[in-house]
Amino acid sequence: MRPTGGSEARYSYRNIKPDERILERYHDIGPSSTERPDAFFRRVTMSGLYIDSHCHLNPEHFPEGADPAIARAHEAGVSHLMVVGGNVASSADAVRTARSHERDGVYAVVGVHPHEASSVTSELPEDLLALARDKSVRAIGETGLDYYYDHSPREAQLSVLSMHLEWARKENLPLVFHVRDAYDDMLAVLRNEGSGLTGVIHCFSGTWEHAAAFLDMGYFLSFSGPVTYAKNEALRSIAARVPDDRILCETDSPYLSPSRPRGKRNDPANVVEVYEIVAGVRGIPVEEFAVRVRENAFRLFHLEENADV
Repeated sequence: MRPTGGSEARYSYRNIKPDERILERYHDIGPSSTERPDAFFRRVTMSGLYIDSHCHLNPEHFPEGADPAIARAHEAGVSHLMVVGGNVASSADAVRTARSHERDGVYAVVGVHPHEASSVTSELPEDLLALARDKSVRAIGETGLDYYYDHSPREAQLSVLSMHLEWARKENLPLVFHVRDAYDDMLAVLRNEGSGLTGVIHCFSGTWEHAAAFLDMGYFLSFSGPVTYAKNEALRSIAARVPDDRILCETDSPYLSPSRPRGKRNDPANVVEVYEIVAGVRGIPVEEFAVRVRENAFRLFHLEENADV
């Protein structure tokens, strides 16, 4: 069933039932040694196969509240969402959203975005540090370096990034990194200060050389809407090469909508298109790819099955 090109070929596996496809690959895609095939199938399908490993559901972008977006995601087969903050206020919003959906596979990520780095003085605010101790929080971020917009001075970005590395080490949590036009500096920081840490480069947009360097250090790479754009063959070629155990998918909603809803507000439900495209370039059925990504997200973020499954 390897896709051979074109949208019809890419989605040709859809005439095969997901349960048949998953159970056929049961021994290859990660159940525990004692897990029965029927239990494995139920575990990965009852609440949906897909995970949106990075989304923003802040009130300024979703004035109707996060609940409708989460409901749409579940209807689309997205079982888990990582809701990400970028400052104290949005991080607190992420925690509140996760708390109110603790049975629905919603988790929080807290931190200061590099755009906001200039708001931090000598240390991270105590209100922010306290959020990481909430049981809904499974990662620190998004932190990193953005030399494209330079909304904060680069010195401030580097300083706040270092604070996040120490914070993650103290809390024993993975990191979510934002990197734009700053891959060489980010790699240098992680080589010098990142010993013993793990995390994901969200919305990866670098070269294969950058990708290989992050992978060599044990980090994950996550792909979002741009990988679906017709002219982005270079990014798709990288997505095709990332090892099975190191790849994630995301929306970065409300930003970076994939091709079909491009130009509209992005929604966690749209992550399914990202999975479809990346699975296509990797030459495997989307259900199989989704299970592999699911296992990666569970391992990195220490997720749990939804309470109602």
